[in-house]
Amino acid sequence: MGAACSVPLAPGYRILKESREVRFTPGDNPALQVKSLYTLDNSGTMDLSFIDITFPDEQAYGRKDLRVELDGRTVELVGLPEEYQASLPTARRINFGPVWKRSERHELTIEYSFLAPTDSGSRITIRHDDFHVGSRGWTPGLRPPNHFLSPSPGRPDRVSYTVRVPPDFLVLARGAAAGRKRDGAETVYRFELRKGDLAPFIVAGKYVASSPERKAQDAIFWTFQPLKEDPGAAVKAVTGAWSVLEKDFGPLDKNIHAPHIVESTGLRNHVTGDPGPAAVAFPGGALVDSQALALGIGNEDFLERVTHALAHNWFGDEVSFAPDAALGMGEGLPEYATIVVEESAKGEAGRRQRVARYLREYDRARSGANESPLGVTMLTDSIEQRNIALAKAPLFFVAIEDACGEEPMRSGLKRMVTLLRGQETSYDALRSVLEESSGKNLAALFRVWLNDKGIPADFRARHGGEGAEVQQ
Repeated sequence: MGAACSVPLAPGYRILKESREVRFTPGDNPALQVKSLYTLDNSGTMDLSFIDITFPDEQAYGRKDLRVELDGRTVELVGLPEEYQASLPTARRINFGPVWKRSERHELTIEYSFLAPTDSGSRITIRHDDFHVGSRGWTPGLRPPNHFLSPSPGRPDRVSYTVRVPPDFLVLARGAAAGRKRDGAETVYRFELRKGDLAPFIVAGKYVASSPERKAQDAIFWTFQPLKEDPGAAVKAVTGAWSVLEKDFGPLDKNIHAPHIVESTGLRNHVTGDPGPAAVAFPGGALVDSQALALGIGNEDFLERVTHALAHNWFGDEVSFAPDAALGMGEGLPEYATIVVEESAKGEAGRRQRVARYLREYDRARSGANESPLGVTMLTDSIEQRNIALAKAPLFFVAIEDACGEEPMRSGLKRMVTLLRGQETSYDALRSVLEESSGKNLAALFRVWLNDKGIPADFRARHGGEGAEVQQ
């Protein structure tokens, strides 16, 4: 059976080897230089005349100086046919001449640089003393041939990559640490991605660790200057929040042992795009800007922002969301997770207070604004519509928990994160796993909350939300 399954059914190719080098160059215009190397094998049923590759977006990542070599020879990239280019705007094509024959191998090298983009934020930041790249969008994406049976050229079971930084930088990155060494004026960190690891991320900078001596599972702060306040209470709060998230939504990458809270320059609030106190997720922690730190690391607002960002490790990194669910699920689930953490710390009273606050925020956001149904509100909609949805989305998940019960709700979410790890999910998938875990039909609840405007009267009655709704 094993031999039969390995017989190719369509055009396709494999990535036999993959490695990557990321190099930070400081100076007046700091940059990241990214070099990716692949060994490719035509493993499909026919010769190939081209392959398509997606590249990081020029505007979002500040990408410059793209260069591609095939077997050591520079090749020209061309656009895709119009009917494909619209759906893959960052993709370009490599034409083979002569054709790429079956069982033949090629060596592919892709190089480009990132300069600090104008719209830096959750995807990427690059400054003089720090940088980060998230877990999506910054590496090349090799596309399968355009045939419905063609498999995607998946990553090899082991991928090595190096991160070159100044010697006074600390580095966090996805994968198993494989050593570091000094090389001239740089320190080279090596990592290895193995089968089952998600896409790589990197966080690096000239940081001071909050507590060199600590328990292995305790949260740790990396900041540009030593913290002025005793981090003990904040470390306890963040560690506790992380523990609750792991218990209720499942363990993360085995190489992530404790949450890191890392200062970062140039962050923006990832939904509104506003400057100001900001906290955004990276796998294994949260990035915070100086304005957030200025609130005080023991401040309730600071800790709430961090908890929301940490929850994106499960709902955002472990699983991503379809465009029509990117706001309702992508922000609603992390907010629901903060309610779970609040309830763990303060009991049922903490849950009631958070629900009442979201109801007030919803009424305030809806006052004088047109509401779109939650199920069709997108991250690209107006700020007024997004604010309404941001307040309503966590209430939707509270309503589901009311209907399902606490244990079925959280075990269902844990199952969704586990089964769909590394994949995109949707409202339909959410409903399916929650109906399975609870044994209840949730069709009517999902229909009302996602398709109708307003907050259902029975929910307001149950949670004491007597605030007047604006009728439209």
